Amino acid sequence: MLGGILETNSLIWLIISGGIAGGLAKFIMPGKDPGGFVVTILLGIAGGVLMGTVSRMLGFQGNGAGIIAAIVGAVVLLFLYRLVTKNRGDSGGPPA
Repeated sequence: MLGGILETNSLIWLIISGGIAGGLAKFIMPGKDPGGFVVTILLGIAGGVLMGTVSRMLGFQGNGAGIIAAIVGAVVLLFLYRLVTKNRGDSGGPPA
């Protein structure tokens, strides 16, 4: 049997918590964002990974970032995504 995060229960919990964190992040920061529920789940998972990494870098110990930290991380990622895509569409010329 595979151990760790690849176990069925852990994978299901990862998807559920990622969906919750990503959905709440999109609720906190409403606006036009790409993707459907799969992107929302991936956003929540990435937010948890981001905040888990940051917490380990700051010296905090534990099993994971937790749902609140995953939401905060997902909000940060949404903010950065919007910042990058807002600037990418600007050609620098006068408006048409």
